Amino acid sequence: MSGVTVWAELWDTDHELSHVDVAGVRTRVLRAGCGPDLILLHGTGGHLEAYARDIAGLAADFRVTVYDMVGHGWSALPDRPYTVDVLADHLVGLMDALGIASAHLSGESLGGWVVAWTAAHHPDRVDRLVLNTPGNIANKPEVMARVRDSTMAAVLDPSAATVRPRVEFLFHHKEMVTDELVDLRRAIYSRPGFVQAITNTLVLQDPAVRGDFAWEPGWVGRITAPTLLLWTEHDPTGGLDEAALLLGWLPDAQLHVIADAGHWPQWEKVDEFLRCHRNFLLAERNGRG
Repeated sequence: MSGVTVWAELWDTDHELSHVDVAGVRTRVLRAGCGPDLILLHGTGGHLEAYARDIAGLAADFRVTVYDMVGHGWSALPDRPYTVDVLADHLVGLMDALGIASAHLSGESLGGWVVAWTAAHHPDRVDRLVLNTPGNIANKPEVMARVRDSTMAAVLDPSAATVRPRVEFLFHHKEMVTDELVDLRRAIYSRPGFVQAITNTLVLQDPAVRGDFAWEPGWVGRITAPTLLLWTEHDPTGGLDEAALLLGWLPDAQLHVIADAGHWPQWEKVDEFLRCHRNFLLAERNGRG
């Protein structure tokens, strides 16, 4: 992996990287491919490069949009709590700005939470839904504390020694974490104002704040979009018992478990990640759904 860089993954793929105004929030967006719209959302403290290894493959079948959520990556950092409803409103606002009436949504970790909330509250904007290692469905305090403490430590001290363990937390195969991935996080975490921004993101790891948005059957059961739960054998944020909760709450859902991967199957198991998306998202069009 040491010889492969994030942007080398896109050498032979036409793409556009730009900044889009979303209700006053300067938002970094990358788009590639053509076909049905597919929007991918990263996790807590993340950035669009989380999908660098998948964009070219998905662009063969979809009009792919990846972006830095408000308060993340190189998007703007307005000083307000980035609760799930705020992040979902930013997503819908981006769709409006790009002229996307409805799209397939695929979110990893926090991104999975955001796309699920969007599907429940804006059902007309969502075609099909992929929840990729959405994390801590059971709202376990120890998981919240681990995410909060490791993320804040990396942002307060964005050295390689501190940031690398935060990135390695996402992987089952730690050896796949490149210096480039670590340096990307270090650059983001060193942005002026990012300590406050990550504080605004980590409010979701506070049980008192989280309570208004916590996974529960009331709002999850309102999701009408066909949903794929994409789990892994070694996700540090939640096991298959939590996938079973979602299967019981969602009206139309199926589960696929990726072996030998952690919280980032889109990086560790690219071929399987791409195949799952193609098979599920194109199923209806191909007459299989």
